[in-house]
Amino acid sequence: MDRRHFLETVAGAAAGLGLAACTNSGVRSNADSESGRSMASNYPGIGLLGYGCMRWPLKDDGNGGKVIDQDQVNRLVDEAIRSGVNYFDSAPIYLGGNCEEATSIALNRHPRDKWLLATKLSNFNAWDYESSLKMYRHSLEVFRTDHIDYYLLHALSGGEDFEKRFGSTGIMDFLLAEREAGHIRNLGFSFHGDQSGFDEMMALHDKYHWDFVQIQMNYLDWEYPGAKNTKASYLYAELVARNIPVVIMEPIRGGALASLPKHFALRLKEKEPDRSVASWAFRYLGGFPAILTVLSGMSEMAHLKDNLDTFCNLKTLDDSEVEMLYEMAAEMDSHPLIRCTGCRYCMPCPYGIDIPGIFAFYNNSVNEGSYVTSQEQKNYARAKKRYLLAYDKAVQSSSQADHCISCGKCVKACPQHISIPRELRKIDVYIEDLKQDRL
Repeated sequence: MDRRHFLETVAGAAAGLGLAACTNSGVRSNADSESGRSMASNYPGIGLLGYGCMRWPLKDDGNGGKVIDQDQVNRLVDEAIRSGVNYFDSAPIYLGGNCEEATSIALNRHPRDKWLLATKLSNFNAWDYESSLKMYRHSLEVFRTDHIDYYLLHALSGGEDFEKRFGSTGIMDFLLAEREAGHIRNLGFSFHGDQSGFDEMMALHDKYHWDFVQIQMNYLDWEYPGAKNTKASYLYAELVARNIPVVIMEPIRGGALASLPKHFALRLKEKEPDRSVASWAFRYLGGFPAILTVLSGMSEMAHLKDNLDTFCNLKTLDDSEVEMLYEMAAEMDSHPLIRCTGCRYCMPCPYGIDIPGIFAFYNNSVNEGSYVTSQEQKNYARAKKRYLLAYDKAVQSSSQADHCISCGKCVKACPQHISIPRELRKIDVYIEDLKQDRL
């Protein structure tokens, strides 16, 4: 089925979810009287642009470390709410366990009816009933609320994972009772796993009636999710078939679709000079009617304003533009990039390695064309020196790839199923070969 027929089928199914008739932008709009903006929305009362709070801005703590910049978080939340953004996604484990508190401080400066709270039961290490219950109640206490609008079973990989963490412990029965009592308004899960694992979770829908499901979806993951992850095209279609609203995470693949290799970025800029590269990924998602909200981790005011420009009076892509993105995705799939989204689930590394920092430096060097390929390339000596100096500046020597001992702790935590020790080893070998002129 081609994309046009796929979306026509989806639109018919989505009508059963109570979606509004299309406006010129292809979506319902929620006007915000204070800002004068019109925020795109597929569902009444929910902005299509949602706030992913995993990447709140940080500042130096004065002791060589980093802390959340609460003042900047407050400013970002104020601008978001003023402009019609009302869905905020948090988790107890984000940002060293400090994300919920920082998000709560910012949100509770506004009336409770101005924001929708999404947070998670992140019981990865302690999944017994009492530990899970404590985490759930702590979220309610931190946010100073008597209800959670969207509560997620965090990062499930399939039925076995669900049974171990939720089914066999009895906590799922408690959560269902909380939903019945109205303390949980919507109950769902976020998913990272293979197709069989997703099928197992869909088989539980008749029993648990998932109110929404959060998946990783963008124009690259639509057909090229990599490793053991499932194609977004399959995930989305299965959810639409069951009339389950979809929340989107990683719409720009951890920033990868906002900082494309130069020849891809130029191609987009030639078509739309005044639009950011990132806006293409968001406008792509704007064409899918079953999406409840698209989460973006906007750590800077510039990111927020650019996304507001995209989602206010949203202009979705036509078929030829979508096909162009799919062609780019096919080419990117063979591009030598590490598919790290910067989620930091792998951190802290017990050996002090800055895993996401190393991968970000490598990917950026490939995208920007600063990656040194051989001694035969033009200005090799200068390029070598510049690359090694940039690596040392981006990643402290004590946190570089050569410190990896392949303990495997990071592999178990990675939702993208990256073989992190193998990738670190490849980077370490490359750096050493470059130092020794062995390329």
